[in-house]
This record gives sequence, C-alpha cells and structure tokens, in this order.
Amino acid sequence: MKAPCFFIGYPSKTARGIGNTVVQTKLTILCENSVGVPFGVIGEHGFACFVETEQGNYLFDTGQGFAITQNALALGKDLASIRVIMISHGHYDHTGGLPAVLKIRGAVDVFGHPDMFTRRVWSSEGETRFVGIPFRRPYLEGLGAQFRLGVDLVEVGPGVYLTGEIPRKGAFEKGDDKMSAILPDGNTIQPDPINDDLSLIIDSKKGLVIILGCAHAGLINIIDYALEKMNKDRIHAIIGGTHLGFSDDAQFEETVNVLDRYQIDLLGVSHCTGLVKASMLHARLQERFFFGTVGAVLEA
Repeated sequence: MKAPCFFIGYPSKTARGIGNTVVQTKLTILCENSVGVPFGVIGEHGFACFVETEQGNYLFDTGQGFAITQNALALGKDLASIRVIMISHGHYDHTGGLPAVLKIRGAVDVFGHPDMFTRRVWSSEGETRFVGIPFRRPYLEGLGAQFRLGVDLVEVGPGVYLTGEIPRKGAFEKGDDKMSAILPDGNTIQPDPINDDLSLIIDSKKGLVIILGCAHAGLINIIDYALEKMNKDRIHAIIGGTHLGFSDDAQFEETVNVLDRYQIDLLGVSHCTGLVKASMLHARLQERFFFGTVGAVLEA
C-alpha cells in the first residue's frame, strides 16, 4: 500500500508574499493518531510533519515521543538532516519527541512561542491531567535545543514561515474550556487561551500550504492571517490537526463555507479533527479531502 501523494496543476500567478522565494516542497506525516501505510510505522495521539524543500529539511512538531524515530526510519526521513525544528504549541503530544530528535540531530534552532513552557492541565468530569510540555527548558538545551521564541511571523528558511501568534477574530471559534494554565506562582489556575498556537506556511510552487498543529487559534483565523501576511488570495492545501473534533455545528458549517469560499484545493485532516468530523468533511469535500495519517505525503 503506497502512501497517498497529491499532484495538482500549478495555479495562476498571484502577488508575491513577504519573501522572495517560492519553493517546491514534500510533506510527510511522521506522527499521527492513525496509520496510512502498513510497513513498520506506528500511530500515536499527536502530530509531527517532515518538511523537505530544495533548500533543506525541517521538522514541524515531534508527537508524543513513542513514534517519531521509528516512523522516520521506516519512511526514510533523516532526522539528522533537519535545519530547524518548529513547535506549534506546548502540549505533550506535539513536544514529547523533542529529546529523541535532539539526540539524533544535535544542536539545532527550535522555533516556537514564549508560552510553550507554560504548565498546563486538562480537566473533565472530575479528572485532571497534565498536558503541557513534559520537559524543562534547561534539559532540552542540554541536548542541543537553541530556542528561538517569539510572537511574530518569522521566515525560518527560504519560503518557509512560522506564523507567530494568531489574532483571535472569529466570534464562533471559541477556546477549549477544558484547558487551563498554571501561573508561575504554582497555585493560580486560569483558562488557557493557548496563545502559543502556531502554524507553518510554505510558499510553494502550487500556492500556499498551511500545516496545522492543533489549530487552537481557529482554522478560519489561521487562514485569514496567512492570506493577509503573505499577500495572497488563495491557498493550495491545508494539512494537520484542525481541532474541529471539538466544534459545534455552527463553527463546523462556517468552516466548510470558508474552505469553499477560498477554493482551497486540498484539506488533509489529522489528529484532533476526530473521526466524526473527518467523515463529515470527506462527505462534503469529496476529492478535495484526504486523511492526514502517518505516511501521508503531499507534494506541492
């Protein structure tokens, strides 16, 4: 069984974005809840994506840590080759593989948001679990992590951009009320806006490609921000965790409407989309939809 590849014709030219480089890219999902190829890979609740361009390779998120090295080996992706690691947000299922990757790669820049080390908990029906990054910053720095933390959009490589903090403008895209943050005093707990939710934008030869970690900032907020910052009018593909598994009917319908309005060619859903919402998206989008499982490949 071959991992799915998607090839769509080049779009018409649009205005260049903030950079001067348009790249050819190949994205391979290394960590995800489900498996799309039967040979040597494993699934885990989390997300990681290996990004290849002509100018170099990158890693976006690291999953929980159980699968990243096994799946990279099975899928032929060399973690020692990555130029930069990017972290979408400081949850365990996106950061847990950092030590394993650092032990292979050695000293490397790790881009993210200043809030990624916030202590976090998830609470529901009387149960509380720690869901923050499971490692302290000094430990990761001892393994070679050179943290580059900021709130603004940054070009981490030619044609490869990390969004920075996303403005929360959509009234219907609400935060997760089960998520809380523990303040530095160690005692105060407050709702967690997850301001560190970042996405990756690639200015590819087929158009903009957005890679989501969990889209806690809201998928539509992310789309609008990417188009504005990159000075483009369309998006070729979106891949990753959409967080629509936690959305109500109104948010889901508006999200689908926006996907149609912007004529997005491909949507590859992963992780926190949930099976029910993924099935609904498949029914609505048909050939524009694919499952972003471990082993899924997107070329653009």
